[in-house]
Amino acid sequence: MKLLFIADIVGQPGRRAVKELVPALRSTLRVDVVVANGENSAGGSGITPKTAEEIFSAGVDIITSGDHVWDQKEVMELIQNEPRFLRPLNYPPDTPGRGSAVVRKEGMPPVAVINLQGRTFMPALENPFLCVLEEVKRLRQETPIIFVDFHAEATSEKVALARMLDGSVSAVVGTHTHVQTADEQVFPGGTAYLSDGGFTGPHDSVIGREIEPIIRRFLTGMPQRFEVAKGRVLLQGALLELDNSTGRAWQIERISREWQPPAG
Repeated sequence: MKLLFIADIVGQPGRRAVKELVPALRSTLRVDVVVANGENSAGGSGITPKTAEEIFSAGVDIITSGDHVWDQKEVMELIQNEPRFLRPLNYPPDTPGRGSAVVRKEGMPPVAVINLQGRTFMPALENPFLCVLEEVKRLRQETPIIFVDFHAEATSEKVALARMLDGSVSAVVGTHTHVQTADEQVFPGGTAYLSDGGFTGPHDSVIGREIEPIIRRFLTGMPQRFEVAKGRVLLQGALLELDNSTGRAWQIERISREWQPPAG
């Protein structure tokens, strides 16, 4: 089977790219399941039921998130009513929402998705290394195909978690830095890995935001308004080919596709 992962969708430009490109990618690449990180889809920070519906309607099966999950107050409606939307698994037990989901489609095996958040240079949460072991054990009773979105800052934390899970999950792909890395590989146990999938949105920018206000912030230290940029919109992420019976990854390929707005 083939799984397409779409890295952090940033604002309206990122949503437009998903809307326009995902249906064609599903067809031409023969994709079975699409997972997307949508935590920056609403104005560049957070997610709402409306922006989530745009993403789902484009053909995305599961939306993951990260440290900006609570930025929009409307997210509580999404968390309470939408089982296809995930917040990081390693929040405390009584936190609303869910950290994993299973995609079930006719004619294909179930596909589990886990959303995790790192702790190095990130808000303090429960230990993702401990939380994920129990969740993987539980999900493997349903399916050997398990995809992990690890929303984390430090590459070392991402690599270490993926190495720990090698052979027990199908793939670990990092998000959060918005910079696509070139270290895609399949570990000896059959787990595919990429430190960061990049981001889906405007790349003539500073990780999706307008350039000048961020430069002014670095020059002056004064607060600035960071608007979502507009130019050169790319859809980024990873394409995975997985064994239906064992869950092992056969291949991982970085994806970067440009979206051109209609002329005029």
